[in-house]
Amino acid sequence: MGNLFGMTAKVTLSFSDETIEEARRFAKREGLSLSAWMDQAAREKALREVFTAHAAAVGRAGLDLESAALADAQEAALVDDALFGGGRPRAA
Repeated sequence: MGNLFGMTAKVTLSFSDETIEEARRFAKREGLSLSAWMDQAAREKALREVFTAHAAAVGRAGLDLESAALADAQEAALVDDALFGGGRPRAA
């Protein structure tokens, strides 16, 4: 599989031996290069951070769960488009 997200920056990072071996295993299992897998993992972490902050705000606002779920789905689409530029297939 090729370059999934149009990577444009090269950086030097350091990881523990255990972390890098696990990342290589997961990347191979998913048919991705290590760089593409790490890029995806970082993006997914960023999305989780956004959703966690959103869920906390929803909780503080006391919104009903059905409205919150709809807002989450709409926000997920916006965040996904912002992070992935619409180039990533969405889960059904």
